[in-house]
Amino acid sequence: MIVFLLNIMNTPFALSKTDTRLHVLGVPLDPATFASMLELIAGWIAAGDRTHQQDHHICHQICTVSPEFVMIAQQNPAFMRVLQEADLCVADGVGLLFAARYLGRPLPERVTGSDGVPLIAQRAAREGWSLYLLGAAPGIAEQAAARLIEQNPGLQIVGTYAGSPAPEEEDAIIERVNASGADILLVAYGAPRQDEWIARNRERLAVSVAMGVGGTFDFVAGVVPRAPRWMQRLALEWLFRLIRQPWRWRRMLRLPRFVWAVIRYRERAIFYPSP
Repeated sequence: MIVFLLNIMNTPFALSKTDTRLHVLGVPLDPATFASMLELIAGWIAAGDRTHQQDHHICHQICTVSPEFVMIAQQNPAFMRVLQEADLCVADGVGLLFAARYLGRPLPERVTGSDGVPLIAQRAAREGWSLYLLGAAPGIAEQAAARLIEQNPGLQIVGTYAGSPAPEEEDAIIERVNASGADILLVAYGAPRQDEWIARNRERLAVSVAMGVGGTFDFVAGVVPRAPRWMQRLALEWLFRLIRQPWRWRRMLRLPRFVWAVIRYRERAIFYPSP
């Protein structure tokens, strides 16, 4: 599959460039980098500080989109709507970089939650932003918080809580988060639950930014190792995770389906272009 993707990347094709966002099977992707994401977060927090005492305080949502997200959204209209209405959708998956280039709209880089959270923490320590870590298994968020504070002296992590995405817990969790005064909420309930949870509650959240981060707390805490860098560079991180967690094989079947769906999407765009 990797060789096939590398080959199709070289096939010339172009879609309309009137929109700065690329849409892959209906899912938006922003041409973001880690640097541009951090600048957006800085701007949102600054705006939130100015309007914090007013009724129109806005919680901005960031979604870290993978090929799995795209395929889930094909069968889950509510999740598709969440992605389409998010303020920023970044490409967290090498398959999306391949697809973007294949569709004639290359993205600048892969922006992962597992690499992004340490960068957010680093910037937060420098700027004085405060974080709240929500989700993962009991005790994991606390371990991740301790590791981030150790790596970034002065970092303010104003709360951690495992909780759950169950609707009956929402009121209590939102009260915890809002009482903490956090600027950024990182939610680790896994997709699509974490992103749907944020979308459902963003009007009630007093944070400036909420971002779904999947299994990032496990990586930061050292509970689950990431693939070696050479495997990441060769787009084999999925294989490393499958070897360590063979129960994921059913989820991995979405990857070849994603490739085939993108190929069909491109063919339809060539032979039946939009007017």
